[in-house]
Amino acid sequence: MITGIGIDIVRVNRMERWLNNLKLLQRYFHNDEIEIIFSRGKSAAQSLAVRFAAKEAFGKALGTGLANITLKDIMILSGDGKPEIELRGSAQKALEKSGAVRMHISLTHERENAVAIVVLEGT
Repeated sequence: MITGIGIDIVRVNRMERWLNNLKLLQRYFHNDEIEIIFSRGKSAAQSLAVRFAAKEAFGKALGTGLANITLKDIMILSGDGKPEIELRGSAQKALEKSGAVRMHISLTHERENAVAIVVLEGT
């Protein structure tokens, strides 16, 4: 049973400025995510934007937004050819409180926009 759906869109050019501010990146992104982002070369801003959109989409899927959730506790990682959400700390607690037991994520980006959708599933 689906317990929540969230979607978010982020302008890539908004994130281009963030690439030059490591302290800002470290505030919102786990080091593993930052490593993935910078490994993308010319696509780094798109990678950053789509990960930020995914974090926002997760909050929307919860139905509570991101209140009381540390964004670094939501990690958007590259799995075996598909993105994965890994939760820790405050984000894991929020998921448990929601009753969801599975998460699904889809990411896409084009030159100007990055979009993410998160679906939460319960038992």
